[in-house]
Amino acid sequence: MKACVLEKPAPIETNPLRLTEVPRPEPRRDQVLVRVHVCGVCRTDLHVIEGELSPRKSPVIPGHQVVGTVEAIGPDVTRVQVGARVGVAWLQGTDGTCEYCRAGQENLCEHADFTGYTTDGGYAEYIAARDQFVYAIPEGFTDRHAAPLLCAGIIGFRSLRLSGIQPGGKLGFYGFGAAAHIAIQVARHGKVDVYVSTRDERHRRLASELGALWTGGTLDQPPVALDAAIVFAPAGEIVPAALKALRKGGTLALAGIHMSTIPPLDYSLLYDERLVRSVANNTRQDGEDFLRVAAEIPIHTETQVFPLDDANRALNALKNDAIWGAAVIDVSGTAAVS
Repeated sequence: MKACVLEKPAPIETNPLRLTEVPRPEPRRDQVLVRVHVCGVCRTDLHVIEGELSPRKSPVIPGHQVVGTVEAIGPDVTRVQVGARVGVAWLQGTDGTCEYCRAGQENLCEHADFTGYTTDGGYAEYIAARDQFVYAIPEGFTDRHAAPLLCAGIIGFRSLRLSGIQPGGKLGFYGFGAAAHIAIQVARHGKVDVYVSTRDERHRRLASELGALWTGGTLDQPPVALDAAIVFAPAGEIVPAALKALRKGGTLALAGIHMSTIPPLDYSLLYDERLVRSVANNTRQDGEDFLRVAAEIPIHTETQVFPLDDANRALNALKNDAIWGAAVIDVSGTAAVS
């Protein structure tokens, strides 16, 4: 099968993904074999490719926002049938026995597997995935519009939950890429006022179109005190500005899996019981809950489609904030017309 393979981490500007032929995976007893239609492009893919996340598998096929069709199942698989349209997300497996799994915090599992990082991902014609960790794709979403839901959407949804924002509240977004452009739709559906700070004028325009009450530059202060804020951009220098925008008792959620160094914080920014918390991975329940809400709203994802042999170009565009909404790799050659 064709796949984009990362031999070793390197700057994306060097186009390190190599399109090549690799053996098609064989599903284990508890796995399904999925023929990949599309795979969303995530900033986490960049962190894997450029080595900001320490390598866990080498070589590796990146990609963890997969939509495709089940072509074969292992003998122990019971919840997924051949022919089903499914999604494969970041969390690919847990041990089910560690203290975190037993406490319902499988996102913190000591021995978790992650698609496109510790196991091969979706920049390929086929992927094998554990059946307990794939999602049914709601009807009404085309493949290309469903793909960003599987990480950008789920992580944005978990970030909203951990921010503690309530209906009628005032919420700040810092950065406005794939996750934020989905999360704002969930927030507005929940009667939350959203204020967006981001560096790119095109992204500010999209935020306004999706219901932001105010937009400004990355470090600009919103015109109101915020009940909560989410930092989507992987830039630690944003954290002091976001804390400064919070009211007393407000929560700042950091949504990225990787972030540049946070500068020293003046204690006055944390005083008055302001809370800073990270968002680490997701649980399967997050995914199930989000996909149900996404179908109810329904969420509309803005997508920019690239062929599989242009995966490097898609990631370069993502790094340079040149994507409107979310980038999607068209593996099957049919997404551009859907």
